[in-house]
Amino acid sequence: MNKPLALVIDDEPDICELLNLTLGRMDIETETATDVRSAKEKFANNKFDLCLTDMRLPDGDGLELVQWMQTNASGVPVAVITAHGNVETAVQALKLGAFDFISKPLDLQNLRNIVRSALKLAEPDAKGGSRLQGESPAMQQLRDMVDKVARSQAPVHISGESGTGKELVARLIHDSGPREDGPFVPVNCGAIPTELMESEFFGHRKGSFTGAVGDKAGLVQSASGGTLFLDEIADLPLAMQVKLLRVIQEKTVRPVGSSDEESVDARILSATHKNLSDMVAHGEFREDLYYRINVIELHVPALRDRGTDILNLASHILDRLTSGNLKLDQSAESALTQYPFPGNVRELENMLERAVTLSSTGTIRESDLNLRPVKSDDTEEPQVATGTDLGDHIEDVQRQAIVDALEKTRYNKTAAAKLLGLSFRQLRYRIKKLRID
Repeated sequence: MNKPLALVIDDEPDICELLNLTLGRMDIETETATDVRSAKEKFANNKFDLCLTDMRLPDGDGLELVQWMQTNASGVPVAVITAHGNVETAVQALKLGAFDFISKPLDLQNLRNIVRSALKLAEPDAKGGSRLQGESPAMQQLRDMVDKVARSQAPVHISGESGTGKELVARLIHDSGPREDGPFVPVNCGAIPTELMESEFFGHRKGSFTGAVGDKAGLVQSASGGTLFLDEIADLPLAMQVKLLRVIQEKTVRPVGSSDEESVDARILSATHKNLSDMVAHGEFREDLYYRINVIELHVPALRDRGTDILNLASHILDRLTSGNLKLDQSAESALTQYPFPGNVRELENMLERAVTLSSTGTIRESDLNLRPVKSDDTEEPQVATGTDLGDHIEDVQRQAIVDALEKTRYNKTAAAKLLGLSFRQLRYRIKKLRID
């Protein structure tokens, strides 16, 4: 089997020698170019598996070379070498299609991690994007973007209303990229108490505070080799935003109570339903952090903007809930296509789960959906009823319907299932899920 071949582009002999030596010890062969012109000639005559390029070259700019590669060597992951602290250049390189960046002075462990990830890349097979249901133009575009960004290590920010499936998109990016064998660590930034946040994120050393009875790794360290997904990142306090920015830029963390920094190798994905740019304008979110996490933005469309995807999704959800035993009638289909779904896919799932329990016939009718009135100018904020409160309410309705059916049939589960329009297995599952004694 042939060894991987890397192209190293740098006009500093010492840097070239260090890179060639490091890659050689990883069993990777190298070719060297000292300027843009010779690099392009190398690409014309060789099939490379990886490229490392300095940003400043005698006859051009590393950014121009990255951009040129997107058309002329699009299958080759390229990592750029930037001057220490030159964040703007690194971000620009990532936006242009670079796989990752390495800061000078070179951290060899970080370099090796980047190289290993790059060599795992293959042409995208859409295995992740294909799991995003829907054929609307908005969803087709989203699938294409998921497949594209999965091949990069650039930070991705996922925007969209509550209930659209932002965490699903983050998981698909992870599953479709070179880190798929590593951990996927989702973190709800709004669910961690402020006083515990630094310890939870970065870990702590024994005795660093009352209750620290042993060393503990943080969430950032636990995502090493994989992906850290920061959900509802807008809820991070400003003090934590500063610390997170350092983690992203330096790729190091310092546990609470430690004087030493630890290298971390985690890709950062983030999401929120809030408007981060507005928060930046009002001083509620740091502009420099926004600039770093929003290198690539993916927008997950609202369900009401997805056309016939609504009925396709409803059919898919019903098949999962009832093994194909329940269908929508025409009145239900018409109602669903006209409903604005302020709670998006999550609301649709909750609605159908409730309708399955309440339906007394072989089909789900409009009356079974129990659609709530929604004003045409409803925005993100009045969605309280589609979150935990709605989930609790739905479970209460389901629990009462099942208890009533069991009482009517003197706890004959077969008869109760028939009365509810469920299979015996479905009823047994719901009794267990709802903890009905």
